[in-house]
Amino acid sequence: MTKAIALLLVAALRAPVWAPAQTPDGGGGPGGPGGQGGPGGPPTVMFRPLLADPQEPRFFATYLWARSPRLGPRLGSVGLGQTIGLVRGRDWQLAIAAGVFSEFNMRSSTTDLLNTDYIVGLPLTYRKGSWATRLRVYHQSSHLGDEYMLHTHAQRVDLTFQAVELLVANEGSRWRVYGGGDYAFAHKPTDLKPGVLHGGLEYRQPRPLLRLGSLTTGRFVAGLDAKSVQDHEWQVGWSLVAGLELGDPQAPAGSSWRWSVLLKAYTGPSPYGEFYRDHVSSAGVGVGFTL
Repeated sequence: MTKAIALLLVAALRAPVWAPAQTPDGGGGPGGPGGQGGPGGPPTVMFRPLLADPQEPRFFATYLWARSPRLGPRLGSVGLGQTIGLVRGRDWQLAIAAGVFSEFNMRSSTTDLLNTDYIVGLPLTYRKGSWATRLRVYHQSSHLGDEYMLHTHAQRVDLTFQAVELLVANEGSRWRVYGGGDYAFAHKPTDLKPGVLHGGLEYRQPRPLLRLGSLTTGRFVAGLDAKSVQDHEWQVGWSLVAGLELGDPQAPAGSSWRWSVLLKAYTGPSPYGEFYRDHVSSAGVGVGFTL
């Protein structure tokens, strides 16, 4: 199963783009918060990737100071992923989204790999005015790092599941609010409770906060993401990010590369698959990149 997911991830990252990719924007291009391909044309972004969700497919590297029963006090968290459009109409898009998320113990002499989560899914997104919807069927499997198992004699939990997600968002030029949930319809362990309630709030500064000539512009962005997890008696995991999003000043919003430098904080049920029964609190700083 792990090899199959890895092959799907490689295929997603190397696949030809048959339609404009689903990429984040800096607050909306001409014609609305999602951006337009031209006056009266279809939006370039159907559903922006969630800014503060720890498991949204994207490229990032974060250094964290953490408190947890089993994780180290200093963590490196790395993500490799992207959402790529496959086929689209005027108001909808079918895409493939794949990501690999790994955590490392930065205090160990060998920088032990602690956990890796593999996620692949098919999001169907739809936009009508300021309202956007994402329906996604996805698979996740999680694996302990070999060094961690060797040094701690830990036993791997066979955590794997298929789930469906539904999110609805309302987006303005500055603010975005979203809500919905996930339901795991097939899962291991069998006693895993399937429900997750999911919501959040984001802010993107409409005008640049800084400008470095023709090289880049930077906007202030912030996001709060909350997940209430049935397996933890509906305890809430809170994820907060704030910082700068840097982009090409010559390109329409959402149509080119984006760098981000973000402060991050999290508290709640662990978002790291093999440690899903633990409670984690962390704070740190990270950089991200979107193609």
